[in-house]
Amino acid sequence: MTYQAGAAADGARASFEDATYSKVTWRLLPLLFLCYVASYLDRVNVGFAKLQMLQDLKFSDTVYGLGAGIFFLGYFVFEVPSNMILHKVGARLWIARIMITWGIISGAMAYVSTPEMFYIMRFLLGVAEAGFFPGVILYLTYWYPAARRGKITALFMTGIALSGVIGGPLSGWIMHAMPGVWGHTGWQWMFILEAIPSLILGVLVILYMKDRIRDAEWLTEDEKRLLETNISHEESQKEHLSLGAMFANGRVWLGALIYFCFVMGLYGVSFWLPTIIKATGVSDPLNVGLLTAIPYAFAAAAMVLIGRSADARRERRWHVAIPAFIGCIGLLLSTLYGNNTALAMASLTLASIGILTTLPLFWSLPTAFLSGTAAAAGIALINSLGNLAGFVSPFLVGWLKDTTQSTNAGMYVLAASLVIGGLLTLSLPAKLVNK
Repeated sequence: MTYQAGAAADGARASFEDATYSKVTWRLLPLLFLCYVASYLDRVNVGFAKLQMLQDLKFSDTVYGLGAGIFFLGYFVFEVPSNMILHKVGARLWIARIMITWGIISGAMAYVSTPEMFYIMRFLLGVAEAGFFPGVILYLTYWYPAARRGKITALFMTGIALSGVIGGPLSGWIMHAMPGVWGHTGWQWMFILEAIPSLILGVLVILYMKDRIRDAEWLTEDEKRLLETNISHEESQKEHLSLGAMFANGRVWLGALIYFCFVMGLYGVSFWLPTIIKATGVSDPLNVGLLTAIPYAFAAAAMVLIGRSADARRERRWHVAIPAFIGCIGLLLSTLYGNNTALAMASLTLASIGILTTLPLFWSLPTAFLSGTAAAAGIALINSLGNLAGFVSPFLVGWLKDTTQSTNAGMYVLAASLVIGGLLTLSLPAKLVNK
């Protein structure tokens, strides 16, 4: 009877804990998810604008690649300071500030007319958005222990995939239907209209988000106590590094290098996917937009399923490395079938599944061993250094395309970077990250 009573009590506690985290997820994730969809759409819609903008403004592929990538220089410079400010002033006000400023700048992209203006506006957009993604990753560590963050981070990061599912057809339709309206081109209307959700969501963040567990009036006292106890217990198990020690920590820099390799693949696909699809013989922007939704839709499902698998098995390294290798295979196949739309789409879908799946699961690695101020700075440092690949990748692919008249050489470089990232992930000690 005593054993049965104890088992029943354990079951009741587990059920209460699961219900509490479900309540937190339904409260936090929908808004954060929509914010990420908007942020990613504003970041990469320049890939669709390219289909018309380059001809209208007489830009080369190299100019486009440099402009697309220069976003990440501004992002890099302000990433760590932004996350430190968020840690001090709270996520609610800081994330709202980020979203409203990037919405304004993204809409103003409609009025660039020279390469110099293009570079400046993309740089300013990076400055405005700096801190959003690492800020949300840090924010999730305030609410969820590591054992639950793999699935939650994957759910949040499916915003990348959904932005492709929604943004591709939307961008294609705007560019197909809006040219000439009020004297604006299709690509100008795309920048203007797609900036509006960011402005609205920025206001909603101020009204809706709570900074900490203790601030959440929608939780009972027992629920708050459970969540705070779990977070406190996990924090006590981590290595508490000073800010200086964090910068000297080799694993932080290794994490940045791994993330750099994965981001190379991400932005190679994100910025150039419409161009690659168009090169297979699809000319109408609306059809290009509809086709880009396919890889992202499959990637969204894979991100959630593999994230759940990683949490259930408490295994992180192989769940990151194997998708990276799959992404490599997909990119290589896309170069073989560049003249066949159906086979190219199948290859790009495989590549997108692998590349996008690596990203949320990667973030279960550094957050497993960083805490406190070191976590705020470490997450931002890894993200900012890794996102420098967002500068290197589109510029390199654009330069190689101008040089070779093909995107194939660029795809080979991106495929190699995914393999390197996967192998470096496997070099991390399993006991450090499998939590």
